[in-house]
Amino acid sequence: MIQRIDHVSIAVRDYDKALDFFTCILGAIPGSCARDDHMRYVWQINSLGDLSRLELISPTGTGSFLDGFLKDREGGVHHITLQTPDIQHARKVLEETGIPYFGYNEYPGGVWKELFIHPRHAFGVLIQIAEFTADDWLAQSVRMPAGRKFAVEKTASGCTLTLAHPGGGTMTCELSKDEASSLIETLQKIV
Repeated sequence: MIQRIDHVSIAVRDYDKALDFFTCILGAIPGSCARDDHMRYVWQINSLGDLSRLELISPTGTGSFLDGFLKDREGGVHHITLQTPDIQHARKVLEETGIPYFGYNEYPGGVWKELFIHPRHAFGVLIQIAEFTADDWLAQSVRMPAGRKFAVEKTASGCTLTLAHPGGGTMTCELSKDEASSLIETLQKIV
């Protein structure tokens, strides 16, 4: 039902200060960002390393759904997003097992389908389950070009092998000359 943890979402009062902290100090790479005037908030996906992602969410005005959460704090972990290949199957499993959910939504064009499990039903954690294509939300610099699944770059000690990850983004591995030769031999045997 669940493929992986996609990201941890952090709600913050001071969006610019938080974005500066995660990008300039910790080296996160900003990906997709949008403002939702109806719910009065902004969100920003940030990639860290090969496969880790954080989302910053921040109110854009009074009446945001984040007001209660941020009432007595500057910020904190708001929810964890789990990726599913099939939101309808996830709904069915939750219904069959008696786990209540709320906020089911399908965004236009089918780019994002989501539902939430309240913390009282998920051991104190707000869970977002979503169906989407992860690369659609990442900066181009942290994903493979369309149609490519790998890249190899020669280095002084061997090579760098970069692979597209099914959860979005890439995974990079440094190989010595001996490891690269062994990989080539193994691939030649099976192809």
